[in-house]
Amino acid sequence: MLLVTTEAVFAGNDKRRGTAGGTELLINPWARSAGWGNANVSNVRGLDAFYSNIAGLSYVGNVEFAYSNTMLNGGRSGLNSGASINAFGLAIRLFDQGVVGLSLMSMGFGDIYVTTVDSPEPINGTISPTLMNINVAYAHTFTASIKGGVNLKVISESTDNVSGSAFAVDAGIQYVTGANDELKFGISLKNWGPSFSFSGTGMSFTFVNNADNTMTGEYRSAEMELPTCLNIGLSYDFLIEALSQHITIAAAFTSNAFLKDNFAMGLEYGLLDILNLRCGYVYQTDIFSESLRTTSNSGLCAGASVDIPLSKKDSEKPTSLSIDYSFRASSNLRGTHSIGATFRF
Repeated sequence: MLLVTTEAVFAGNDKRRGTAGGTELLINPWARSAGWGNANVSNVRGLDAFYSNIAGLSYVGNVEFAYSNTMLNGGRSGLNSGASINAFGLAIRLFDQGVVGLSLMSMGFGDIYVTTVDSPEPINGTISPTLMNINVAYAHTFTASIKGGVNLKVISESTDNVSGSAFAVDAGIQYVTGANDELKFGISLKNWGPSFSFSGTGMSFTFVNNADNTMTGEYRSAEMELPTCLNIGLSYDFLIEALSQHITIAAAFTSNAFLKDNFAMGLEYGLLDILNLRCGYVYQTDIFSESLRTTSNSGLCAGASVDIPLSKKDSEKPTSLSIDYSFRASSNLRGTHSIGATFRF
C-alpha cells in the first residue's frame, strides 16, 4: 500500500491548499512527540505513534493509557474562545508479537454566537462545533528489527444542524539496526481514504417560485478529499553509559498532498531514563516570509518529559507514569501548549 500510493501523495502541491477536508488530522494532539516537531517518525514509541507512525505502537510493554490536552494557538474552553484538543489512548499487548490500540481525538471551539444577515446581534443562542476522530490500530513485531502497523480511523465533523463523516487508513513500518539499535528508519502513510461531504438541515433553504409557492431547496456540499501525507524519518542514538544518558538526533520529511512539504529536525537529551528534553524545528518553503508563509506555526518547538518509575526495575511488569509537555511557536498568534500524562503497567 505504501509503495503504490507514494506517487499519488507526491503529486500534491500548495495550489491545492484549502481544498481538503478533515485537516484537523494534520494536528498532533500528543505532547511527547510534538516537542520535537514530529521528527521522531523513525523512533516514536507507544500511543504517540497514532499520529507519527503507527508501527511504534508495537513497543508497548503490557498496558498503556494516555491523555493529552492541547490549547491550539492559545485556545481554551469557553464562550468565543480558541480551539482545545483532547486526546485519549489505550494500548494492550495481546501476545508477544501483537499490540492493539484505541484512541480518540476531540477538537472543540467553545460556544460560538449564532448571527445572521437579518439578525447580526448575538441574541440567537450559540453553537458548539466538534471535530472528532476515532482510531483502532494493530501493530506487529515481525522480527527484532522490523515493526509494522495499520490504523483504521473514522472522522466526524458536526455542528447542531450540519455534519459529515469519513473513513481513512494509516500504515507504517519501522526498522532498527546497530549493535544497540541506535540507528532507526521509519516510513508512514497517513489519512488515505475516500472523499466526503456535508449534509443536514443546515444545508436547506426556502424560496418562493414564480407561482408564489414557498418551496424548500438544498445546497449541495462539494466532495472533499482527505489530507493524505507521507512521512519518512531517520534517527540515531548516541548512548552514554554514565548516568544512562542518550542524545538522539532525528529528521523527517513530510510530503503533503494539499500543503507545502515539511522538513523537521529534532534533538532529544535523556538522563537516568527519567528526564528527557527535546527541541526541534519544522521548515517549509517561505516560512521566514510574513507575506508568503502559509502556516501559523513559525517552526520552533520544544518539550520535556519526566518518567516516574512506580515499581522496581527488575519487575516482570514495570509500572511508570510519564508527564509530558510541549510548546509550538506561532506567528502573530499565541503559541500552542500541550500537556499530557501516560500510565504504563
